[in-house]
Amino acid sequence: MGEITIGDKSLTEKVKLIALLDEDEKNVVFKMIDAFLTKKKFKEFFEQQLAS
Repeated sequence: MGEITIGDKSLTEKVKLIALLDEDEKNVVFKMIDAFLTKKKFKEFFEQQLAS
């Protein structure tokens, strides 16, 4: 899987569809995304700490 860019139409389409969801559904989606991004940042942080 290549790197996803803003120009990636499938990603853009997904964001547009998320925007059409009910407020509660949107909140669930964004909480999940935030959780995954936070987990990734922590993982990268700890890997950097272990490497130094």
